[in-house]
Amino acid sequence: MIRFILGIWAFLLVASAAAAQVETANPVAVETRQLVRMETGEGAIVLALDAAHAPITTANFLRYVDEKRLDGTAFYRALKVAGWPNLGFIQGGTRNDPKRVLPPIAHEPTNFTGLTHDVGTISMARYAPGSANGDFFITLGPMPSMDAQPSGEGDIAGFAAFGTVVEGMDVVRKILVAPTSPTEGEGVMKGQMLSPVVTILTARRVKPTP
Repeated sequence: MIRFILGIWAFLLVASAAAAQVETANPVAVETRQLVRMETGEGAIVLALDAAHAPITTANFLRYVDEKRLDGTAFYRALKVAGWPNLGFIQGGTRNDPKRVLPPIAHEPTNFTGLTHDVGTISMARYAPGSANGDFFITLGPMPSMDAQPSGEGDIAGFAAFGTVVEGMDVVRKILVAPTSPTEGEGVMKGQMLSPVVTILTARRVKPTP
């Protein structure tokens, strides 16, 4: 089963989100950010992870990077919001591969970290809060409904944002519009599974430039 608990509710704010044309709402302080370069079959994506505001989630992702558990995995899902070409997300990671996954981590909600789901945000995929391990997604536009919703009902914890794309948004957009299978996927994910997937060749820490 594909790791992700996300339904139609996450896209109710489409119009207002698509109207925003900012680069990111989550700039990461240079002195605390951890840079990761992800080489994919479509090009490189460089991520700035926010260890200051999301330390648990950042440390988990860096462990996957340092132990090379993401090498050879893939971006396997792309959700495109109909009528809004710059809104959606791409999802990748370990897909429950028992040889790759590590124990799940505590959930760091956005109302605790102060981060939001905006252009180029990287965040953790999950089932229930506290179940995230090696799957993640990158947003293509502002998606405030993926943030924690303390005044809502049901699953109000949202998703754990922990960084932002600082290079390679063109690659993210290319993956978003890559071909998908009309039949693969379960429930709301049907028709969102990339075919073929986009391989993550390597993921490595990189040193920030002065």
